[in-house]
Amino acid sequence: MKLRVLGVLSVLVVALVLLVSNVILSSAGSELTAQLQISRVASLNRIAQLAYDAASEGETAVLKRDMDTYSGLYGEALVVRMQTQTLISGSVDPQRADIRDALARASLNLSDTTLRPLTPFGTETQVISRSFGSASQVLGAVVMDVNVDAAREKLRLRWLSTGAAATMLAIVLLLAAGRVTGWVLRPVQRLGMAVRELKETGRSTKVPEAGPPELRELSRSFTEMATTLGELIESQRQLIADTSHHLRNPIGALRLRVDLLQLELKDAKARAAGDGVLAELERVEEILDSVLKLAVAEHRALEDSLGTKNVEGAAAVDTHVDPAVVLGEEVERAQPAALAAGCILRPVTPEDPGLELKCNRIELAQMIGELLNNAIKYAPGAAITATLRIAAGNTIIEITDTGPGLSTAQLANATTRFWRAEQHATVRGTGMGMTIVEKLATVNGARLNLSANQPHGLRASLTFVTPPGPGETEHRS
Repeated sequence: MKLRVLGVLSVLVVALVLLVSNVILSSAGSELTAQLQISRVASLNRIAQLAYDAASEGETAVLKRDMDTYSGLYGEALVVRMQTQTLISGSVDPQRADIRDALARASLNLSDTTLRPLTPFGTETQVISRSFGSASQVLGAVVMDVNVDAAREKLRLRWLSTGAAATMLAIVLLLAAGRVTGWVLRPVQRLGMAVRELKETGRSTKVPEAGPPELRELSRSFTEMATTLGELIESQRQLIADTSHHLRNPIGALRLRVDLLQLELKDAKARAAGDGVLAELERVEEILDSVLKLAVAEHRALEDSLGTKNVEGAAAVDTHVDPAVVLGEEVERAQPAALAAGCILRPVTPEDPGLELKCNRIELAQMIGELLNNAIKYAPGAAITATLRIAAGNTIIEITDTGPGLSTAQLANATTRFWRAEQHATVRGTGMGMTIVEKLATVNGARLNLSANQPHGLRASLTFVTPPGPGETEHRS
């Protein structure tokens, strides 16, 4: 960002310096041209007056002497054309095109005493002319071949001095622009780093208050906001821990009392009522577990990126995990529930394919377990397949089933918390399983994809973007 701002400021500084330099140089050129023109027109008028006197008296000696003196002093040629003769001083050819044209115009009483604006480079001379005579008759013309080399040399010196001054000014302005840019943008860069740190770790160090007053106020406000957010994160963590502790104990005690009460119930109707109470109590326990799991998963995104966790249900550290081993363990753990539901769960061969994932092992097991339990619960009697494969540098863990599956609209809502498909209304559940998996996948650097399995059923895949390692193969069972 600093380079872009400095680039824009540099262009503006250079444009400003060039504009000011152009004005100064144009003024210098106009000033030297005006000075030279005033001096040469005065000399031209004097020579024209001498030429008029000579033409009137018929004596040109004085005129010729003055012409030679002038040419010797200034190195500029003069041509005087009278009715009877033409006088020349200095080195000039009266037949030169510009001299001839100037004499012709002056003979028609068309004087030209204006010099073109000077430029610092070039070797050409300039010609000025005027006629002389009476009010009713032109007696002749005077042409001066003006040598502008001395004026050009002065103009070049002014150009050099102006260029040196402009260069120094540009350097000073660029250095000042760099300092001002750093003064303004350094707090912005610190704020950007603090925002990234807050995003990645859930906390931010105090941002130094520097720069303009507005940025100092912004840094102060950001530090206060980050502090408040950190306190809120800690408060949330503590709330999760307290909820887990204070709700589990009363629910466990209530369940024990219900179990004891059922032992005292003799009537079948009363026992049925007790069974209903126990079923609802189990549902409350299940919802509480799901809410706590979801809270932990959402809280993960606000804590240190893949760091130590202090919440119940979270792992202590994140390590490089062998996904084949974790998948095999979860498939083996889910086999009894699959058999009870009439499902055929194909086990994964527990051979180490040499794969490693940088993720939380317990949370990876939780995600796979949720997907397996979801398939067993909502696709009873179906064939369930667990797959570990590599595709385009990505490690993919895939759970597919041959159950009824979900429609396209239902797939779009499947990760919404507490959402359940209409056809599953009679199946016991909380509607938070896929939401938990999606949150845990996000904080572990993966993404959850739900799609239809062909010819029918559901395909749930966890995709970890990782570079392929040695010995990576596809395992499917």
